[in-house]
Amino acid sequence: MKYLSIYLLAISSLFIIQCSPKVAEGVKAEVVPEAKNVEAWRSAPPSAGPARKIQLGDYNVFDMANGMKVIVVENHKLPRVSYQISLDNFPVIEGDQKGYVDFAGSLLSRGTKTRKKADIDKAIDQIGASMSSSSSGVFGSSLTKHQEKVLEVMSDVLLNPSFEKEEFEKVKKQTLSGLQSSKDDPNAIASNVAGKVNYGLNHPYGEVQTEETTNRIELAKCKEYYNTYFKPNNAYLTIVGDITLAEAKANAEKYFGSWKKGDVPQNSYKMPTAPSGTSVAFANKDASVQSVISVTYPIDMKPGSDEALHASVMNAILGGGVFLGRLMQNLREDKAFTYGARSRVSADRMVGSFSAGASVRNEVTDSSVVEFLYEMDRIANEPVSAHDLQMAKNSMAGSFARSLESPQSLARYARNIVIYNLPEDYYSTYLERLEAITIADVQNVAKKYVRKDNANIVVVGNKEEIADKLVKFDADGVIDYYDAFGNLLEIPDAVLPDDVTAKTVINKYISKVGGADKWNAVKTMEQHYGMEIMGMNASVDIYKKAPNKAAMKIGTDAMVFQEQKFDGTKAFESQPGAANTFTEGPKYDQIKSLSTMLKHSEYLSDKYTLELKGLDNAAGESCYKVSVVDHAGNKSTEYYSVKSGLLLKEVSSQEAMPGQVMTITQEYSDYKDFQGFMIPAKITTSGAGPMPFAMELKEVKFNEAIDDALFQIK
Repeated sequence: MKYLSIYLLAISSLFIIQCSPKVAEGVKAEVVPEAKNVEAWRSAPPSAGPARKIQLGDYNVFDMANGMKVIVVENHKLPRVSYQISLDNFPVIEGDQKGYVDFAGSLLSRGTKTRKKADIDKAIDQIGASMSSSSSGVFGSSLTKHQEKVLEVMSDVLLNPSFEKEEFEKVKKQTLSGLQSSKDDPNAIASNVAGKVNYGLNHPYGEVQTEETTNRIELAKCKEYYNTYFKPNNAYLTIVGDITLAEAKANAEKYFGSWKKGDVPQNSYKMPTAPSGTSVAFANKDASVQSVISVTYPIDMKPGSDEALHASVMNAILGGGVFLGRLMQNLREDKAFTYGARSRVSADRMVGSFSAGASVRNEVTDSSVVEFLYEMDRIANEPVSAHDLQMAKNSMAGSFARSLESPQSLARYARNIVIYNLPEDYYSTYLERLEAITIADVQNVAKKYVRKDNANIVVVGNKEEIADKLVKFDADGVIDYYDAFGNLLEIPDAVLPDDVTAKTVINKYISKVGGADKWNAVKTMEQHYGMEIMGMNASVDIYKKAPNKAAMKIGTDAMVFQEQKFDGTKAFESQPGAANTFTEGPKYDQIKSLSTMLKHSEYLSDKYTLELKGLDNAAGESCYKVSVVDHAGNKSTEYYSVKSGLLLKEVSSQEAMPGQVMTITQEYSDYKDFQGFMIPAKITTSGAGPMPFAMELKEVKFNEAIDDALFQIK
């Protein structure tokens, strides 16, 4: 319900020289002058020498009889060792059961033929180790002395998963909860929409998991994926830590030598292309005070190519992780549109991508898009300065140096050399190749990969406030609208029938849920809901008594999370560690509103201002969109089904704390008849906390005796 709310790493001196300022392109290095010019010489920084070849450290690679490649990185500084099995599978199109691949990976560590999940967890926890599984493989780490215990469990999980039905249902339930939460996350929504518009429905990168696809997933499909794609001849075992090569070979053979090889399908897909012109893709988020912008499109760039490194330097100048990136300096430092604006160029074996984005205030959304396109045009058509180029190189050299402090990075680099068939000296010559990049190299990749006129401009925000301002950026002048999961919406014709007004929509709703006369005759009402909070079963109990008393309690048998009361004159709220009584103010008004049997009956009074905003889509249905403002100026946007007349969604904003506004979304579904009153049996609330609340109506009582003591405020 609406009121439920709630690196620094040191750089080795070996690499400091690589981060020093270099001589700008076209400028000769200074030489030491005669003594009389010593002071002038000292006033200028020394020039750095040529980039050195890096000694990454030793690692070994060998093949097992079953086809699995093993990479061993010895590091005896700490008595720890890790084992990571990585599958080299190309993505599959999952279709109407999108999500089953992730399910298969998750289920591996949830039970084997001889161990339950609890047994697996206990065996790992008792030795202070860690282990996880996913669709891309299995990982385990422990102290060196416990490695065989971890390997025993790890190999059992990999080779003998049981795929138990009970665990399958748990994974499904957890996934559905996460998907419900993601519907209110503008960054998740932007990612979903970007995936659809960049790659399309016939590419695995364009698939988005939804509640519908999750509910269709079959356990048999998960088993099928495991049996088809989990093969050693398509896997890499990376061993890092306090171990010798001989020990690594022995352990690999002992625990994974029995893994049987097999044929693995090699999937290929048509290369997605960027749009022929700019295209605006919009996802609505009612009541949002800011917009998420992503200018994005697919690119054909392979990992390890010279172009990939050149593009990384270019991107560092444009808007990579460097604070001095042009996008950050423009949109944050100069315009104050956002806290951060960045860009990214991703290389991928199948298809890469370019993206640039930020979260900005509603009123500067269109201006921000202008600045993104301006900076993209500028870097593609104007040579970068020698200073900007050197700053980018220095930053990347420093980041590379820091990464070499981790043996896990060395292991990742070794694995990349094998997987992407890179030259053996690819990483040891990284700094040399980085320093050799010229202004011309940067401009060449910018011209090829930064295309402001062939981009998807994805925006998630308040449609009512900003959508019309974005039409000018769309090549054909028509904005495409998407839902939270990237599904293209058919927005109804904006022309409304002459006889439909906000009041007629509300009157139809009141009639559909029982009628005004029947609701006015209600003297008492009880509503009892069940819900799950952080794995605990909880209840929400609401009591109302005409004309103006109400009480609500949220909690479990063991404790009460929140209690609210209104006795007709005063409002009361208690939470663990705090209790307050109110006689006026927003909290008073909010608690008092609980006492109304049907709040919509007051919508038609002078206490509220109603405005019909047009037709829209909610819960897959064509809906009337109604703006509701109460006497205190609190605003909500409500969606009523054109077909049924019932309320399907309500969006409002609440101040969680000074300066922090929450956008709360409530979805109403599964309406049922209770003694002639139509009441939603499921209410899902998101935005009021880290996870959504799904309330299931268990019982409703009308006109039964309720003791006044229940409403008393002491």
